[in-house]
Amino acid sequence: MSVINHKINELVKTKFNGNNSKFAEFMGTSEANVRNYRTKTEPKLEFITKLAQKLEISYEYFLGEDRGKQEKGIPLIPIEAIAGFPASDSEGVFLEDCERYHIPEFERIGAKFLIRVSGSSMYPKYSNGDLLACTKLEDILFFQWGKVYVIDSSQGALVKRIFRSENPDSITLVSDNKEKYPPFDIPKSDIRSLSIVLGVVRLE
Repeated sequence: MSVINHKINELVKTKFNGNNSKFAEFMGTSEANVRNYRTKTEPKLEFITKLAQKLEISYEYFLGEDRGKQEKGIPLIPIEAIAGFPASDSEGVFLEDCERYHIPEFERIGAKFLIRVSGSSMYPKYSNGDLLACTKLEDILFFQWGKVYVIDSSQGALVKRIFRSENPDSITLVSDNKEKYPPFDIPKSDIRSLSIVLGVVRLE
């Protein structure tokens, strides 16, 4: 998220109570554009100029560098927001609302976000409350068999090991706690996003 994205997001929150529809109507644009402007896509200069004029604020407001310190660190996002990361999920979870952790080892290996483990399906590898360092993959159909992934599907976000299935159109998801959580298959077409787990922070 750029400084301009942050500033627009800030204005939508403070001037329009976070309502994308009201802001879109005010600016004569679409809600889809507003969602993008709040998270990842910088609007054209004409839009910024028009916004500054309509709200009677300085254009320089959008060029501030006051968020540099806040942007440092790896964001801890809700696991249900995994599909929408790094922008926002359907519930409007934005990166500036997330806690951040500065963990140099994870930053060096490319971790982009943290999620918190819920439940015991991956015990003893991961325990309830552990923080998993992950990175989202662009190619959701290339798997490293036996590795732990966060899989977003119609069944929700799942932390599982992935193995080859007898059905070439599916994958087998395996828990480390096999006694309580037996393996099961899901179709590859049901995978909405895929993130690989790079490491863990265990909270005692």
